[in-house]
Parts: sequence; structure tokens; C-alpha cells
Amino acid sequence: MDTIKINKKNTKMVAHAGLFGMETANTNAGFIAAGNRSYWGVECDVRVAKDGLVVMHNDSTEGFAPTTMIMSESTVEQIQTVVLYDRPFFHTMEDYGLVPGMKAPRSDLRIPTLQEYIRICKGYGKVCVTELKHAMTPETIADVVECFREQDYLDKVVFISFYWENLVEIRKHLPDCPVQFLTDQGHEFTDAFLDEVAAQGFDLDIHIFTTTKELVERIHARGIKLNVWTCDWIDKAEDLVEWGVDYITSNILE
Repeated sequence: MDTIKINKKNTKMVAHAGLFGMETANTNAGFIAAGNRSYWGVECDVRVAKDGLVVMHNDSTEGFAPTTMIMSESTVEQIQTVVLYDRPFFHTMEDYGLVPGMKAPRSDLRIPTLQEYIRICKGYGKVCVTELKHAMTPETIADVVECFREQDYLDKVVFISFYWENLVEIRKHLPDCPVQFLTDQGHEFTDAFLDEVAAQGFDLDIHIFTTTKELVERIHARGIKLNVWTCDWIDKAEDLVEWGVDYITSNILE
């Protein structure tokens, strides 16, 4: 098993959810797999447990493990008793759609804490591309920042979120920290929206299927950096590189 290599030129590559094309998403195994390769950054999803911060895409383990546990209703200790399903290797999302369900538990696959994720990224010298997965209180945002401060790794983190106020709150603690506002497929990139992003000093993290050469040019014209998620296709990635996108987030391209 290995990643698919592309000529990325000056574009920085981000391993999605660790390295989801090779390992179960948001696991230490995935973070280590990405750490052992040339990725600039390693992305993860942060959620709030009853007594801490964990790394998990959904608020529930349903479909990811034989045991169903809800993050927001469980302690970190309880959450880390859950053994996650292994996931098969795939090259593209089309392949993933053809793969049978993830039904084989693997004893080393557990839900990490935010601290574990940071330690692994720091050990491999990777930038933490950290998604704040849901709307968070100011107190929780402060806890997230403190986790990075405790690990002395505030200089190697980019925060991303679909929730604008999360990023506003991050900037109250870290005025110079890079942040990327996430947008989904179908988002309208009006001039007013792009002007507001630029005024806030935010960057953008946009869906692969909304990305065009013209949009990349409009975004860059305002001094906004651009991350594109999630690109697993060589031909599309080659276009993005030629258009000069700053980052590509991928499950398998390196």
C-alpha cells in the first residue's frame, strides 16, 4: 500500500483525517502514516467530550465501531475504550464506494485525544491542520488553544472550520494564527463574501467541485490563500497545481 505521487510543485499537500486512503480516519495510525511521508500538513477533526477534546469526525461512533458511543455524552476514558473498525485501502472515492462496509475491529485503532494528535504531528514536524468540527463555546476554544500551548506547537497549526465564529474566537487568542473558513459544495463566492474574508484576514478551504481557475484567480487577487478539499484524482490535482492553489487536501495523493 502506498500513496499516489503527483508533481505538486509549490502546492502544499495536506493528509485528510490522517491519511484516510490508507488508515481509519482520525486515528494515530493515520497520523503516523502521514508523518512518515512528505505531507506538509496533517488534518484532523476535533470534537468535545464531557471532560476533554477528542479527534473524531462524527459525534457518534455508529458505523465506525461495534460499540456506539456519543462523544458529547461520554468521558475521554469511556471513549477510548471503543475499538474502531479497520478500513480497507482505496485510491479514489469511487473505489471507496465499492468497498464493503468497515466491519473488522482492529485493537490498536482508538479515538485519540487532541493532545495525542498534536504530539504525533510535532514528532514528525507536520503542521496541524485542525478542524473545529462544530460550533464551540469561547471556553472550549480557549481549551483548544491551551492544548497547543502546552505542547509548544502554536507556530505549527492552521485552524479550519465551517463555523465563522469559531475562527473569530481563535483570532482573539492568536491574532496572527492562520485560519481557513471551510465552504461546502454549492457555496456562492460573491464579491461581498470574498471581501469580508479578506477584511478578516482569513483564508479559504473550498470544495473540489466548486473550484475553477477563475475562482482561484478571484480569491488570490484579494490576497487570500486557498486550500481545496478533498481531491483524490490526479487530473484534477494537476489542474489545481497549475492554477496555483496553495494547498490540496487529499486522502491518497501525495
